Amino acid sequence: MDQFVAELRKIPPVTRFLCFSSLGVTIPVLMQMVSPYGLLFVPKLVMNKFQLWRLYTSFFLGGGGLNYIFELVMLYRTADQLESGPYARRSADLAWQLIFACASIIGLTMPLSTFVFARPLLVALAYLSSALAPPGAQTSLMGLITLPVKYFPYVMIGMDLLMGGPQAAAQAVAGAVVGHAWWWGVWGAGLGGQGVLASYSQAPEWMKKIVGEEAAPPPPPPAGRGGAGAGLAAAGVQVIPPRRPVTSPAATSTSTGYNWGSGNRLGS
Repeated sequence: MDQFVAELRKIPPVTRFLCFSSLGVTIPVLMQMVSPYGLLFVPKLVMNKFQLWRLYTSFFLGGGGLNYIFELVMLYRTADQLESGPYARRSADLAWQLIFACASIIGLTMPLSTFVFARPLLVALAYLSSALAPPGAQTSLMGLITLPVKYFPYVMIGMDLLMGGPQAAAQAVAGAVVGHAWWWGVWGAGLGGQGVLASYSQAPEWMKKIVGEEAAPPPPPPAGRGGAGAGLAAAGVQVIPPRRPVTSPAATSTSTGYNWGSGNRLGS
C-alpha cells in the first residue's frame, strides 16, 4: 500500500488533481450513487441558487463505457506532458492559468447551452500541448494511426463531429479557441516567447502554497538568453553540448626534421 501511495505521489500535483477529480465525479454517477442532474452546469441554479459546486463538477463529469477510459488516459497524458515539460517546477502557474481557461470555456460555450465541459477542457489542453511540442513531434491515435502532434486537436474536433454531431463539434471548437488563446497570450505563439498575458499568468503566493511550491528551488536558467537553447529548455528538452575530442600526448607532441624510419643493417 505504501508503495502504491508513493507511486501516486510521483504524479505531478495538477495532473493528479485533474485525474482524481474526473474519477471522483464520474464513478459515483456510473455506480448510480449520485444523480448526474445535480452535477451539470445550469446557469440559473448557479447564479440564483448559489449551487457553486456545479462549476467544478461540470468539468469532470465524463461519459461511461470505453470512451471514458480513452478520455481519462488522454487527460493524464496531456496534463502530464505539460506539467513535466513546459510547466516543469511551475505547477502553480499551470493551475492558475487553468482557472482562466475554464472560465473562458464557460463563456464561449454559453450560447451552446453546454452542461458538461469535460471535452472542451480536454481539447484546450491538447491544443496547448501540441502547440508547445517540439517541431516534428508525432503522436499515435489509439495505437492505430501516427500523425504529427500539431494536427491532433483538429482530429479530436473531427471525431466529435462524427460521433456527437455539430453540437459536440462546436463545443470542441470552443476548447480549441481557448487553447489557441492560451498559447498565444501566455507563450507568445512560440516556445520561449512571451505573450501579452505573460505578466498575468504567474500564480499568486496563495496558489503556490496550495500546490506546495513555496519552498521549491528556482528552475535552472536556460541556455543563453534566447534562441533555440531557450526554446528547447522551455519545452523540457535538455541540450547537451558535444564533448571535446580527447587527444593523446603522442598526438600533441611535435618533432622536427625528417622521419627516417628504423632502417636496415648493412649486409643483412
